[in-house]
Amino acid sequence: MNDESSPSQAAHFIITAAGLVVVVAGMRAAESILVPLLVSAFLAVISASPVFWLQRKRVPAPLAVLLVVMAALGLSLGFGALIGTSLDDFSESLPRYQARLTQELAPGFQWLHSLGIKLSEETLLQYVDPGASMRMAAKMLSSLGVILTNTFLILLTVIFILLEASSFRHKVQAAFGDPTGAIQQFSKLTTAINNYLGIKTIMSFGTGLTVTLWVAILGIDFPLVWGLLAFLLNYIPNLGSIISAVPAVLLGYIQFGIGRAMLVAIGYVVINIIFGNVIEPRMMGRKLGLSTLVVFLSLVFWGWVWGPVGMLLSVPMTMIVKIALEGSETTRWIGILMDSEGASTKQYQSLFTRRISM
Repeated sequence: MNDESSPSQAAHFIITAAGLVVVVAGMRAAESILVPLLVSAFLAVISASPVFWLQRKRVPAPLAVLLVVMAALGLSLGFGALIGTSLDDFSESLPRYQARLTQELAPGFQWLHSLGIKLSEETLLQYVDPGASMRMAAKMLSSLGVILTNTFLILLTVIFILLEASSFRHKVQAAFGDPTGAIQQFSKLTTAINNYLGIKTIMSFGTGLTVTLWVAILGIDFPLVWGLLAFLLNYIPNLGSIISAVPAVLLGYIQFGIGRAMLVAIGYVVINIIFGNVIEPRMMGRKLGLSTLVVFLSLVFWGWVWGPVGMLLSVPMTMIVKIALEGSETTRWIGILMDSEGASTKQYQSLFTRRISM
C-alpha cells in the first residue's frame, strides 16, 4: 500500500512545486498591476472599521465610504506635501553624504595600516559599502512615488472594495449557502488582518512621530525623512527598526561625530522598546504569531518578488498564508511550524499521528 502511494505522493509534490513556481513567476511579471491592487486591498482593510462604525451610527454606506476616503486622501495629500521637499533634498544630498562618510572612515584605514594590517581601501569598499544603507533608504522612499503615480487607480479600487464589503458576506451565503466553515474562516482572516494593520498603523505612526522629534532635537538633517522611514519600516517586526536606524545614525556621525551618532542610536533603541515591546503587545493582546525566521524569510521572499513594497507588506501577506494554512487539516502542520510559539505537545503529537496515518 505504501509502495503504491509513494509515486503518487511524489508526483503530487512535483506538480504542486511546479505550480508554485509558475504562480511566483506570474506575480513578478504582473508587479505593475498586482502591487497597486494589493495596496488598495490593505488600505480598504484599514478603512473598513471606521466605515462600519459610521454605518452603525445610521450613516448611509455611500456617504460613510466617501467620508472615510476623503479623510484618508486629505491626510495623505497633507503628509505628502509635508515631506515631498525633504525627500527631494535628501536625494540630491545623498552623493555628498556618501563621499563625506568615506572621508570620515579614512582615519580608520590609517589606523589599520599603523597596526601592520595591509588593507586596500578600494577593495574593502567593494565589499563593505558604508553608503549602502542610505541608498537603500532612498530607494525605498522613492518607491512611494511609484505607488503615488497610481493614486487614482488605488483610490477607485478602495472605494469599490468598501462599497462591496458590507454586502459581501450576504452574497456568499446567497450564492453558496453556508459552506463548511468558509464564512467563519474568512471572517477570522479579515478580523486578524484588520486588527493587526490597525494597531500596527497606530504604533508605526507613534514611532515615526517620536523619531522625528528626537532627531530634530539632536539637529540631524531631514528629520521628516527619518520619521517616515521609521513609520514605514515599523511594519516589519524585529528587522525594520534596525534598518530604519542605520542611515540616521550614519548621518549623525557624518554631521557631528561619534557622540551624536550614539545619542541617535540610543534614542531609536528606547523608542522601539517602548512601542514595540511595551505598548504594542498590550494592545494586540498576544504576540504576532510568526517566528522570527519566518518573518525574515518572508521579508526576503516578498522583497524579491515585489521590491520595497513587498518588504513593507511581507508580514501581513505571510499572516494571510498562515491563517489560510491553519484552516485546513492537511496543511495545519505548516501553520504550526510558522508560529512563534507553536502548538502544545499534545496537539502536535495528535496532528503528527494524523499525518502518519494518512
